[in-house]
Amino acid sequence: MSEQKVIEQRGLWLDEMEVGAIYKHAPGRTITEADNTWFTAVTMNTQALHLDAAFAATEPFGQRLVNSMFTLSTLIGLSVTQLTQGTIVGNLGFSEVAFPAPLFHGDTLYAETTILDKRNSKSRPGQGIVTLEHRGYNQDGTLVAKAVRQTMMFDSSHASEAARTAETAQPDSGK
Repeated sequence: MSEQKVIEQRGLWLDEMEVGAIYKHAPGRTITEADNTWFTAVTMNTQALHLDAAFAATEPFGQRLVNSMFTLSTLIGLSVTQLTQGTIVGNLGFSEVAFPAPLFHGDTLYAETTILDKRNSKSRPGQGIVTLEHRGYNQDGTLVAKAVRQTMMFDSSHASEAARTAETAQPDSGK
């Protein structure tokens, strides 16, 4: 019996990222009232625009808005499996965060990311800094969120380190 090939889901290594490439992330995420209420409550953001339907009905959009921090978190989250799962060291910062249009309960958020820049770290061998621009659109194609994020990423030399660590952590298969 031959050995089975094992393929582990991961993001991209630093050296696999191409400046200028656009990644379209799937699937999208339909935002529910429960999502918005839970996130708003757990983060202690008691803004009536997110929680109070009667109040929000009297405001310019006429209904509750999805919490913009939930929108930002979900936008970044939609990119993880394709770009940074297991390949990121950590986030370095966010800039140019904007919400040009509101997101409402029942809207679906779709995301795409452009690699704006990358460079090897001067002080951390095997790692580098990547600048990503994330954009979120609703189901009608309206831009609802945008953010530029800098991350510290591993290069592919980390793959062999990770594989060695995983091998030593696995129980003996009895071979």
